[in-house]
Amino acid sequence: MNQSVFEPWNDPNAKPLIQFKGVTKRFGEFTAIDNQTFDIYEKEFFALLGPSGCGKTTMMRMLAGFEAPTEGQIWLDGQDIAPIPPNKRAVNMMFQSYALFPHLSVWDNIAFGLKRDGLPPDAIGDRVGEMLKLTRLEKFAKRKPHQISGGQRQRVALARSLAKAPKLLLLDEPLGALDAKLRQDTQFELMDIQETTGTTFVIVTHDQEEAMTVASRVAVMDDGRIMQADTPANIYEMPNSVYVADFIGDVTIIEGTATRNGNGYDIAFAEGQPSLHAESEIDLTDGSRAALAIRPEKVSISAEKPENTRNALQGKILDIAYLGNLSTYHVELPTGQIVKAQAANTRRLSRRSFTWEDEVWISWTDTAAVLLEA
Repeated sequence: MNQSVFEPWNDPNAKPLIQFKGVTKRFGEFTAIDNQTFDIYEKEFFALLGPSGCGKTTMMRMLAGFEAPTEGQIWLDGQDIAPIPPNKRAVNMMFQSYALFPHLSVWDNIAFGLKRDGLPPDAIGDRVGEMLKLTRLEKFAKRKPHQISGGQRQRVALARSLAKAPKLLLLDEPLGALDAKLRQDTQFELMDIQETTGTTFVIVTHDQEEAMTVASRVAVMDDGRIMQADTPANIYEMPNSVYVADFIGDVTIIEGTATRNGNGYDIAFAEGQPSLHAESEIDLTDGSRAALAIRPEKVSISAEKPENTRNALQGKILDIAYLGNLSTYHVELPTGQIVKAQAANTRRLSRRSFTWEDEVWISWTDTAAVLLEA
């Protein structure tokens, strides 16, 4: 499935699989989810992303049926799911702890839900076989959970969750227990499995890299609200607020006063510093507060003042983060503001052009920064 073609959210005729309609969830005085309306489409890999306590787990628990909305409705496949008990919903949940039965083999763990539903043994055998193949666990079928690795246990939990062919699979921080390298491998496995089965996946994570890797769309949450729900590329390149820009990836935020100039705005941000310019469709009144969000990879660093650019500032290198193929330079302006610039490391360390305390120029194009209301 080509992600560039798969965009049901842009198709006015596409019917959402899940609809949150004005959903609010309160626990006593505390509002965990604040009047949220949004859609999730069939075959999507949808990520709920945000810091601890932002409400993402509450959203998931309401979908699973462990919590009921205080106000509003949640619809699944055209029907209100409030009256449907959790075990009767076409929804399955994979927990962070995997919750496998330690005394049962991998095969029996996967077969557990199917047996409980009273399926005939042949059908169970076929389905478990399919799931073992899908998750590449065939040769571990007879082992117990403690005899396999964390990554394999994770796949058993996934196979068990998918065995009943749910319309919707909820994944609660599913890769939290895995080490970094395994997490990365497993993210791609999850994407492959999701694509193969066509099941709609909703994942809850606080790990932005994970959300950006696996999801067709990411909903960035804060304080019980979805701040922006969009494709990973749009959230990174076109954040709709300073919060989203700051939450996703590395960014420099420069705040100042905006004045319209041509197709964009000039931003006066500090006395004695030149104004910066950003091309933008945003509508701001002259003199209003605005913020420029600039990604480090869009900032160039040079020894001499660059020609033909309005956005050039002088500063000194305060810090260098060496990331193998890239270096991120933290450049301090005379105002104390830090701007991050990234450069590819094409040469050996001893032949690098810049080092700590060097005076340098940083610059970027008129379209490189995103202009936002401050």
